[in-house]
Amino acid sequence: MAAAFVSFLVGWFFALIWRLSWRLGLAVVVLIGLGVLYYAATLPPISQLVDGRTRGSVTMLDRDGANFAWRGDQFGGMVTADTVSEHLHDAVVATEDRRFYRHIGVDPRGIASAIRINLSEGRGPLSGNGGSTITQQTAKLLCLGKPYDSDIWENEAAYEADCRRTTLWRKVQEAVYAMAMEARYSKGEILTIYLNRAYLGAGSRGFEAAAQRYFGKSAAEVSPAEAAMLAGLLKAPSTYAPTANLARAQDRANLVVGLMEDQGYLDANQAADARANPAQLSQAAQSDSGGYFANWVMESGPEFYTRNTTEDVIILTTLDQRIQKAAEEGLLEVFANEVREGSKAEAAVVVMSADGAVRAMVGGRNVRATSAFNRATQALRQTGSLFKPFIYAAALDMGMSPLDVVEDAPYCINVPGSGEWCPSNYSNSFSGPVTLAESLTRSLNIPAVRVSERIGRDLVATVATQFGIESDIAEGPAMALGASESTLLEMTGAYAGILNGGSAVTPYGLIELRVLGEDEPVMQTTGGIRERVINETSARQLTWMMSRVVAEGTGQRAQIPGWEIAGKTGTTQANRDAWFIGFTADYVVGVWMGYDDNTPLEGVTGSGLPTQIWHEVMARVTADYQPVPLPMLPPDGAGQPVQAQGNGGASNSASSGNVDSDTAERVLQNVLSDILEQRGN
Repeated sequence: MAAAFVSFLVGWFFALIWRLSWRLGLAVVVLIGLGVLYYAATLPPISQLVDGRTRGSVTMLDRDGANFAWRGDQFGGMVTADTVSEHLHDAVVATEDRRFYRHIGVDPRGIASAIRINLSEGRGPLSGNGGSTITQQTAKLLCLGKPYDSDIWENEAAYEADCRRTTLWRKVQEAVYAMAMEARYSKGEILTIYLNRAYLGAGSRGFEAAAQRYFGKSAAEVSPAEAAMLAGLLKAPSTYAPTANLARAQDRANLVVGLMEDQGYLDANQAADARANPAQLSQAAQSDSGGYFANWVMESGPEFYTRNTTEDVIILTTLDQRIQKAAEEGLLEVFANEVREGSKAEAAVVVMSADGAVRAMVGGRNVRATSAFNRATQALRQTGSLFKPFIYAAALDMGMSPLDVVEDAPYCINVPGSGEWCPSNYSNSFSGPVTLAESLTRSLNIPAVRVSERIGRDLVATVATQFGIESDIAEGPAMALGASESTLLEMTGAYAGILNGGSAVTPYGLIELRVLGEDEPVMQTTGGIRERVINETSARQLTWMMSRVVAEGTGQRAQIPGWEIAGKTGTTQANRDAWFIGFTADYVVGVWMGYDDNTPLEGVTGSGLPTQIWHEVMARVTADYQPVPLPMLPPDGAGQPVQAQGNGGASNSASSGNVDSDTAERVLQNVLSDILEQRGN
């Protein structure tokens, strides 16, 4: 009797549990079904889901139209599961969800396997391997249908982090949403959304953008090895990005090739070929050059089309990748062989055409930097003797001649409020009467100050400003010795004005900006040649004077056999800055060297390492090209000895108290010509 009663109680208890269980299970099924129906009813057409970016991207092209830099999240355009390479389709399925075509959005076997692996490795059941299907991963990419809202999330990064968080309740929601997607879309449509929204490193959203970014080809054209590398990025895009570490990306791709072979997507010969010939980066992705230049273009362009664009923008630029490579290699060559190990000295290089088009830019020793301090555009440094050509430009434009003589002798000026100021030469010696050309060739300080004082500091400052020196010009006589600060880009642009015959330029890198898919550009360059500063004859004579600097003066290390080169060295007080800017008939190249914290350079002047860097850069730029003569005009009597006039070496022009009659006549003619020209306009 007792046994029967116990048996009855046990049976009743299990029956109760059964009745509760199936009712509870039915309720759960109904709730899940309602959730699936709700989500399925709210899901939009897939065309609205393939691109989930809230911001646009910028793709930069060099002067020949080839890609060289990308900013923002790139989206290469919509692809479908049917239009991508068959190898890419197979690689993604083999890697991420081998039973993709056999489940309803969730895979119990995959989840159980993931939990078992996580527990065996000492992690929580939901930590590490998630066992998520492609459909579940797509649901996560869609953030379960919640769009980005700036009132809820601080930024997109916070939004994506919230979408990726893993909790038990979140996994339940994710599973329901995934089954809703299976009910609403076909397998091909789900895979299409995934292929377009997955992040694949280096700013690439979707497999089309990634294929273009890494291999320079469409996702429809990738080989088995390339497809394996792209699919391998899904595990950890930043870690396995081939632009970050190609060898690591290739190792990961080999694992994917093995999965494809095991699942029958590749035969043994195809797999062996993919391993023997791993995917390689395209030339553009491999070079990864022009980072400083790209940042400069981004900063100089309109913010709503560059840094904060909501459109996909294409910018055609002035960059020449061959010249950019030459600039990088030239700088690194000198630092590798001439600079002591451990030195923190920095350098910058700018290469520019005579119209201000920037062809290359290196903003520091780390030539691959993309978000670093750009010493070519952001560092304001004293210019030293690099400023002297503007003094002689003003003097020549006033009618003086390169062969006019000035006295290099002790000279003092009474500066109101500061007392007597007596400049000295770098050598602390004096040469007596020297021509303007000789003074510039030897970079003599006292003659430069004398000429500046004679023609007027205001005129010199005006010429420098009109040539493009936007920074404040120092007041007082020390202006002549480069006490003013400027950037390398400004100074290189100012020298471009000398090369082009005396007209100012606005340095520029943007040629054309257009929105992806539109034929008409939104904007075009506003840079280039501007107003005339000095007359062409004066500019050609100044070019001749500067050619003497390289031929027989402080810039001799810049010489390249067969080429005519003009330039000027510059060294500032206590050797804190060393410069050389020189030009051929085609390009102006500016080089600066120094420490970011203004520590003095040890044994380095403008005639030393900066000039060597210039030589290494231009030797590479001019390789395989025939020399082109400089547009210069030697003065009458050039090459003939010029004797000082009068007693004690007084000059025939600037060193005396008055300009001679011939010079005065030339000045008067220039003034009258300007008046007539203005009336004609």
